[in-house]
Amino acid sequence: MKITLTKTGKRFNSDWIFRNLDFEFNSNNYYAVVGANGSGKSTLLQLIAGNITPSEGQINYEYGDKIIAPDNIFRYLTLATPYQQLIEEFTLPEMLHFHQKFKPFVKQFTPDQICEMLAFPKSESRQLQYYSSGMKQRVKLALAILSDTPLLLLDEPCTNLDRQGTDWYHNLINDYSDDRLIIVCSNHKQEETAFCKYFLSMEDYKKA
Repeated sequence: MKITLTKTGKRFNSDWIFRNLDFEFNSNNYYAVVGANGSGKSTLLQLIAGNITPSEGQINYEYGDKIIAPDNIFRYLTLATPYQQLIEEFTLPEMLHFHQKFKPFVKQFTPDQICEMLAFPKSESRQLQYYSSGMKQRVKLALAILSDTPLLLLDEPCTNLDRQGTDWYHNLINDYSDDRLIIVCSNHKQEETAFCKYFLSMEDYKKA
């Protein structure tokens, strides 16, 4: 997977969030997109995910020898964000089975195996709306990281996680990051980006 941004910018009404962003993301590499609140990190991630379109410039996607149209990039990625909503009327097994219909899991993981990995034995029969914020975040991360996709997008992945949850996140990344392009947005938090080799600072592209 290769993602190339050329003179990319995004504005809302007359306010530019960022402009003139030239950058290339490549498979088998891990990138941290860092900056203060409001610097455009989440906006950039949504642009890369194809959920919104750039106001200027372009984003090109390649996978192997194939050019991917922006409106098809969703087939190649999984995304975990604090603002992402789970289907809260589902139980955990129902959520996993539903997700699997659209994105298969790595290493032929079954929903039962992922339930065991999440270690919520007394909560599997409860609807997700009754989970704590930390438990919901772990479900979101499991769905994203354990999906068999070449592109993994994570926005502030340690939100609502305690130390045990943060360690669990690092173990998951360590075990299931091979042959993937991973982009992590973070407010300069070491626990979220410790495994990243390359850093993109959104402050470098802020324009009035």
